[in-house]
Amino acid sequence: MSGPLEGIKVVDLTRVLAGPFCTMMLADLGAEIVKIEKPGTGDDSRAFGPHLNGESAYFMSINRGKKSLTLDLKAEAGREIFLKLVKDADVLVENFKPGVMKKLGLDFNSLKKINPRLVYCASSGFGQTGPYSARPAYDLIIQGMGGLMSITGPDSSHPTKVGSSIADIFAGVFSVIGILSALYSRNATGKGQMVDVAMLDCMVAILENAIARYTGSGIDPVPIGNRHPSIAPFTSVKTSDGYINIACGNDTLWGKLCEIIEKPELFSDKRFYSNHSRCEHMPELLPMLNEAMGIRTSAFWLEKLEAGHVPAGPINTISQVLADPQVVARDMLLELIHPIAGKIKIPGTPVKLSDTPASVKFPAPSLGQHNNEILSSLGYTDQQIEAFKSGSVI
Repeated sequence: MSGPLEGIKVVDLTRVLAGPFCTMMLADLGAEIVKIEKPGTGDDSRAFGPHLNGESAYFMSINRGKKSLTLDLKAEAGREIFLKLVKDADVLVENFKPGVMKKLGLDFNSLKKINPRLVYCASSGFGQTGPYSARPAYDLIIQGMGGLMSITGPDSSHPTKVGSSIADIFAGVFSVIGILSALYSRNATGKGQMVDVAMLDCMVAILENAIARYTGSGIDPVPIGNRHPSIAPFTSVKTSDGYINIACGNDTLWGKLCEIIEKPELFSDKRFYSNHSRCEHMPELLPMLNEAMGIRTSAFWLEKLEAGHVPAGPINTISQVLADPQVVARDMLLELIHPIAGKIKIPGTPVKLSDTPASVKFPAPSLGQHNNEILSSLGYTDQQIEAFKSGSVI
């Protein structure tokens, strides 16, 4: 069965993470991705470790299912090749600083003249407009500026970034949503459009209840560790050999928890009688839970809590995640054979479709692996391709 985006052609000018994550998802969904890279060095992330037989594991983890074409966009012949690709493309994705593509004469307004159906997605740190538009940005900078670090960590003295590059990743996810929306609109109008996604906007969009809490109280939210600001107990609790997470989303679950840990007096305690009061008195309640559950192992409590239908779970290491039977059953760990790196393991695709399933077609490309194939499909002869190579156009 083919993916839902079969027949969609994407010109990919992205590098490092936000853009490549977007185009990787499009590839999984069936789109044909031509990744354009700088001759000689390619995507910056090819230099990021660890390396397997000289190939970056980082790069391979977010560039599967794509074809690599090396191309110098500043060379006249390179521009000609690029414009041939764009003329027949459905989507272009780039994550340069705003203004870079315009200097090259390859911005949306220029390209839509040769392909009015083109969906042009620009992913950047701050977007195409606003006073910060021209600033460079990295995930750490955006996590700080977007407020996420101000509500993450053990306390207000230790602002903490999220463990993965979530600002980049969400920019990639929102870019996919924008591209699919623009493609759907094109079905009705026949016209493409520009999709402008800013990492900072994405961070503001996912602040969830932090904005509601501030606008409702006028008080800036602060980090509270693993606790939830509005639900209790909804936190990590210490056991005899580690920690587990417990989420009592209502008073009924709270009552069940008290029964399971054999502390009925906690349920009748006025300080903990309602969710609101438990939130207020969580600094007193948590040590009591730690003491009660600290006498048994995590495995013991997880078994008891599952039997009692109280939501709970372990805090897995990465190796434990990859071995988890649920993760395995959902095909969320795949093994591919890369022609240079050999066997590699990568995450599967989280979007499960019943009739047109997403799939990983092939591993990430080596630099310029598909030069001959792509250029030949555009009508260039072997002699012309050799001339491009000798002239450092590709």
